[in-house]
Amino acid sequence: MAVPKRIANLPKRGGARTPLTAAEYLQKILTARVYDVAVETALERAPGLSARLACNVYLKREDTQPVFSFKLRGAYNKMVHLTKAQLKRGVICASAGNHAQGVALAANRLGCKAVIVMPVTTPTLKIDAVRALGGDVVLHGDSYSDAYLHAMHLKADQGLTFVHPFDDPDVIAGQGTIAMEILRQHQGPIDAVFVAIGGGGLISGIAAYIKTVRPEIKVIGVQMTDSDAMLRSVHAGKRVQLADVGLFSDGTAVKLVGEETFRLTCELVDDFVVVDTDAACAAIKDVFQDTRSILEPAGALGVAAIKEYSQHHQVTGKTFVAITCGANMNFDRLRFVAERAEVGEEREALFAVTIPEERGSFRRFCELLGPRAVT
Repeated sequence: MAVPKRIANLPKRGGARTPLTAAEYLQKILTARVYDVAVETALERAPGLSARLACNVYLKREDTQPVFSFKLRGAYNKMVHLTKAQLKRGVICASAGNHAQGVALAANRLGCKAVIVMPVTTPTLKIDAVRALGGDVVLHGDSYSDAYLHAMHLKADQGLTFVHPFDDPDVIAGQGTIAMEILRQHQGPIDAVFVAIGGGGLISGIAAYIKTVRPEIKVIGVQMTDSDAMLRSVHAGKRVQLADVGLFSDGTAVKLVGEETFRLTCELVDDFVVVDTDAACAAIKDVFQDTRSILEPAGALGVAAIKEYSQHHQVTGKTFVAITCGANMNFDRLRFVAERAEVGEEREALFAVTIPEERGSFRRFCELLGPRAVT
């Protein structure tokens, strides 16, 4: 699904900061402070996927970061640029997962207080992970939106500094260091880099670097069919807020993208691919077969998009990179993923069938299906 047009230099509301230029973002990425907490993750070829697609598929393994997600890059780069007075007062964020852990880890390293507002529906696994890193967890509301509003109240009441999960130049620059690593690790031809989009911080940083240094490489955004706020916004030429979002890929379940991330995506992203739950589940299985690692749904979207893109465009011999951006998967979701992966690979199909309530009906149904197995 091609981007219909470029929208450069979108106007900012009164009093907002002046948008940074591409050169300014390049400088911010090159000087970003991320490696105090983050590691340079591997760029691994996926042999099984590469063979099946007749392309060279590489995985940028951000799922192997200390908090199992890329989010600590942007969080730390933002927080390390705060003043001593701001750090002394402490920081606050709203998150139900990966950003929360990034902020908590950064605060632990910088020796400052971190208040993490999380919905009451947040899995215990993630709450425990934040507390283990020293974060002061506050549970409020049933959704991220509820948590965000409460975080804004606490921020004003306690004089804390809010660390935004995506709509901040320092956060964007921190995420952009991933692209810097990719181009250093693979200096040969790359046809496209596939990046999952939630609020847009990851793809904004990656696109800002790649389009300045290697503009011939396509940057392709990936969204879920039920959480496509960025794609709708790009087509509308303005930010569109979704009434609700699907929660299977909770890492990309964002109703409203950022102002700055929207601007950068409109200017720099070449194309979009939209995938569904079954495709994400199949991609989780694909990565497991090649790496023996289990990604969270958002972390597998890039792989799902490469499969969809390759099939749609009937390409072979291309070099593609997927950002495996997270692995904070709740264990109890694995059964669902395993069941839906077969559907995503079109090895199984789900049908709802009405049959007469009489003797022999099910036998006749099975005869119609022939030798196919029925569960």
